[in-house]
Amino acid sequence: MAAVTAKGTKRARIRKGDQVVVITGRDNGKRGRVLEVLPVKGRIKVEGVAIQKKHQRANPQNNRGGGIIDREAFISISNVQLIDPQTGDPTRVKYQVADDGSKTRVAAKSGHALDKA
Repeated sequence: MAAVTAKGTKRARIRKGDQVVVITGRDNGKRGRVLEVLPVKGRIKVEGVAIQKKHQRANPQNNRGGGIIDREAFISISNVQLIDPQTGDPTRVKYQVADDGSKTRVAAKSGHALDKA
């Protein structure tokens, strides 16, 4: 769940490029990479999940053909969990604060760091 800060903006514990697993919904069990995160709306776009058809009109100026294309839709951020890099299982995210005040994302199950240093 996203935390609310003093200004009313939300922070998400999941970031673009993370590996996640869908834990509920029609795509339950699918794994993929995070393509986009909208923390204020609490939505996330995952590669290969929530595929929808879009009827697209041809646009010769942009050199784009028409037809029916498949694209990912946004899903709720609460419907996914991060994948623990050590075990490969879904896990929650904790923050570990260092002595200098810097925060690091950590997998709650294994204690393994999620951020690439």
